[in-house]
Amino acid sequence: MNCTRLRSTLTMLLVMVLALPPGLPAANHREAPITALDRLADITDFYAFVSYDNPDKVTLILNVDPLLEPSNGPTYFPFDPEITYAIRIDNNHDAIEDLVFEFRFQNEIRLPDVFTVYVGAGSGIPAPANSPAPVAPGSPLIPPAITALDGEGSQGLGLRQTYTVTLVKGDERIVLNGGQKLIAVPSNAGPRTMPNYPALAQQGIYSLSNGVKTWAGTAEDPFWIDLGAAFDSLNFRAEGFVLPAVLTDAQDANDQANFAADDVAGFNVNAMAIEVPISMLTSDGQKHPASDPRATLGAWGTTSRPAVTVRRTKPLTLPGVRQVQRMGNALFNELIIGVGSKDRFSMEVPSKDSQFAGFALDPLLARALNAIYPAAFNVDLPIPPPPRTDLLPLVQYKNHGALVAAAAGFADPNLPSGPVADVLRLNTGIPPTPVAQIKRMGLLAGDPAGYPNGRRVQDDVVDISARTVAGILVFGLNTFPYNRIGDGVNANDAAYQESFPYLGYAWDGRNSRHVDPGEAGCNGGTCPIN
Repeated sequence: MNCTRLRSTLTMLLVMVLALPPGLPAANHREAPITALDRLADITDFYAFVSYDNPDKVTLILNVDPLLEPSNGPTYFPFDPEITYAIRIDNNHDAIEDLVFEFRFQNEIRLPDVFTVYVGAGSGIPAPANSPAPVAPGSPLIPPAITALDGEGSQGLGLRQTYTVTLVKGDERIVLNGGQKLIAVPSNAGPRTMPNYPALAQQGIYSLSNGVKTWAGTAEDPFWIDLGAAFDSLNFRAEGFVLPAVLTDAQDANDQANFAADDVAGFNVNAMAIEVPISMLTSDGQKHPASDPRATLGAWGTTSRPAVTVRRTKPLTLPGVRQVQRMGNALFNELIIGVGSKDRFSMEVPSKDSQFAGFALDPLLARALNAIYPAAFNVDLPIPPPPRTDLLPLVQYKNHGALVAAAAGFADPNLPSGPVADVLRLNTGIPPTPVAQIKRMGLLAGDPAGYPNGRRVQDDVVDISARTVAGILVFGLNTFPYNRIGDGVNANDAAYQESFPYLGYAWDGRNSRHVDPGEAGCNGGTCPIN
């Protein structure tokens, strides 16, 4: 590559990066005006993948309530009992749900006179000998440390949330937990109160009917990004990079190290995970090979509130709900949809997304770049012209099937196109990639079980999305610099579990910390400031 072409190409790249909408980063963390005002209904991320240790099942994860500071007591972060949290499945390629898994939560106030919702220490602490009246010395005062969600060891759970999981198929509603009590895993208050938090969190895994598993509670936020740089007009770090937002070959190849600050590090999120047999999800109740169109499902998450709530001592909600947010593909609302349409998009159903098709098929971003910086595109690799058919795998079944088939090496399953719709599509016939072999760049790195074929917690959706919008599917997966665009954050700050529910354990409130630019703590060393 000669110097003139290199300068022109890099100029184009920088313009692309700097012109990306400010909503691009952070998956769905406060991405629309409506959810900036309704944090509890804000979907941060949605995942759907074939379970790593069971290729006959699919794991679906819906995360809500972004950037939870682990130490932020005394009430921490309960789920909202007024919200219906739902995971929706389309199994006949029309972008209309055929199955819905609804999560609803209920509060139990068990220690109404205690100032914090979680309390406990050791085997319990009685009132000391100098305790003034009316509490007599030796009286039970502080309950034992919290070691269980129910029964002995749960006395210190002052606020406990139970929940139900309901399968909706047409007019049929099946409560999958029956009479079984499901308890959400609480926030991690700290080592005195919850001395073995991983063991406590494991108690939150429940086996339901029909081979279904569920888990709900507070978890470590599985997303990662250089958030501060992104919101400073995408002022990504340059130290050690080819250019800002352009990784070296070695940096890009290292899926375990971070070369910039992960600003989501140290934060928690509220999560609902469900593992379901594939045969329970498909249109005919069977598991199919990857080449069979029936193997491909669509999935998305929603949050909905009562259409009318009358506030009084006990809120009164009237029948009917209104969707607050939805999420299918990571970053779709942020990267493609204009700010003036984000709220309407959030409240719409996927089957009506044709009204937003212009955002994806003729992105304003590309036209703005060409108009404002025409000289930057006088190179051999211009911006992709509209219609951006290279983005159709995100919004149509047929094109998604062709992309996945090419990556996985099997014949195109000839899926119907279906409507243009923001639905996360997953081919359930593709087996999971062994954990040690997972590549963070998913399909772009030849890992057919990765995003955008569903989405795993390890998939680097920021880098994948940035490269896709820049045109890597047009210009070629090995074309520089498109194949090296990235924020320098390649890995999560905590280990994921390798089995259901796959999420990392919630950070400890007492000893929590966040990694800042210039501070030792990035996997790859000290995070650069500039």
